[in-house]
Amino acid sequence: MRLLLDSFWRAVAYCMLPRVIVLSLLPLGLMVVLAAGLGYFYWDSAVTWTRGALDAWPLLSSFWAWIGRLFSSDVTSVLASMVVVFAATPLIVVVSLLIVAGLMSPALTKLVGERRFPSLEQKKGASFLGSVARSLGVTLLALVALVVSMPLWLIPPLVLILPPLIWGWLTYRVMSFDALAEHASPEERATLLRAHRLPLLCIGVLCGYLGAAPSIVWASGLLFAAAFFVLVPIAIWIYTLVFAFSALWFAHYCLDALAQLRTQRAAALASAEGGTPALEAAEANQAALSQWGSP
Repeated sequence: MRLLLDSFWRAVAYCMLPRVIVLSLLPLGLMVVLAAGLGYFYWDSAVTWTRGALDAWPLLSSFWAWIGRLFSSDVTSVLASMVVVFAATPLIVVVSLLIVAGLMSPALTKLVGERRFPSLEQKKGASFLGSVARSLGVTLLALVALVVSMPLWLIPPLVLILPPLIWGWLTYRVMSFDALAEHASPEERATLLRAHRLPLLCIGVLCGYLGAAPSIVWASGLLFAAAFFVLVPIAIWIYTLVFAFSALWFAHYCLDALAQLRTQRAAALASAEGGTPALEAAEANQAALSQWGSP
């Protein structure tokens, strides 16, 4: 519990660092660049194609004519522009978030390692490609679990329990692995994930519930079309900030647990060899790492 709470408040404090805030704003800047680039090359052709598809829809031809008499004779061109915007926005958002997520997690783990655990040895227990492959594998398993469990969502309490549990498991498996990828050896990573399975799963579930907050803002943007272009960027920024907080929480917890594991093993080895000075040094190192006031 101490490790859980300690890593929580440290993650909250790190979210206020300028570097983390800048990283959380990256998706918005990337969205603007992608939208400008796609608009420059494909806007006219996309609107023209969409307008032709709307005009060619025989079932709605009378409806377009009626709307045109009320508002404008060229209502399909306005509607075509809106359809293109609403269709392209989710694609741009997903691409931006995927790119930033791939950059944020290693950067935030490195930030925690540099500021709080500068002397912690990096054993490079996992490669980037291995991490990506593992993330894709557990994501596929989570999607299968979601699909299989959908009939149970009709039972009122389970719809509030099963999805967060599945996403929490996914978050725990992906982020804990990424947090230990640079510093832990494969054996150390397996030991920590086995020993701290329940606390890490709790962190994942709590982060899963936090991740539902941007969905409310996103839904509001879809409901109130006039505020769509204001609410959706806010939702994206909140989502990215939640992702940053989750990555920081896992990084603080996992690296602290790794430091404790190595200190315990060093102390056990020193005790077995009868090396009192080495034992005292290991205990002093652990005390320094466990101080609540350390950065």
